[in-house]
Amino acid sequence: MIKVLIADNHPIIRMGVKHVLDSANGFQVVDAVSNTAELFERLQKVTPDVVMLEMDIPEINGIATLRKIKKEYPDIKVLMYSGQSEDVYALSTIRAGAFGYLSKASDIDYIISAVKKVSEGNMFITNELAQRLAFDEGTQKPRRFFRKLSTREVEVLKLLASGKRNKDVAKGLNLNEKTVSTYKARLMKKLNVDNMVDLLQQAKALELY
Repeated sequence: MIKVLIADNHPIIRMGVKHVLDSANGFQVVDAVSNTAELFERLQKVTPDVVMLEMDIPEINGIATLRKIKKEYPDIKVLMYSGQSEDVYALSTIRAGAFGYLSKASDIDYIISAVKKVSEGNMFITNELAQRLAFDEGTQKPRRFFRKLSTREVEVLKLLASGKRNKDVAKGLNLNEKTVSTYKARLMKKLNVDNMVDLLQQAKALELY
């Protein structure tokens, strides 16, 4: 029996995913939570095989939550499940320790196969993303720039794009302001821009907001 904990702030999503997994053989949803405080409180009491984690779960951002799970509960596999751009976030979350990334735009059948694959310790990305990664390397579309960015740079850019100031970004990612300024300089260099307006335009092209 594969034990799953769902962490998503949308009640309908939690209910829908629970229904899909409960209806399939070999799965047990041990809990469903709406924020990171509830998530870590429950992880002290239950030990799921897989956590299905929403990228934009409230309180701590998804990648920071993922890192915390990997540090405190290294045996738990994490499957990121999000409406955020798969092209941009899949590799970033996998680099940070996720065993897979499932877009909320994916077919429902993917939920069962993704959770099963991740529970076995295997990596999961959709066939569509795998094909894009294999055959789209030669394109010069703006969103392809994301492959130049580290996971932390994607996090910083996302927060800047949402209107956060350096101080707020530093607080949200547990960094100091000087480090955030360094990340901004790196982002401008990697994305080939020299001002914040153009940087935010690139963030928009990357579908970060």
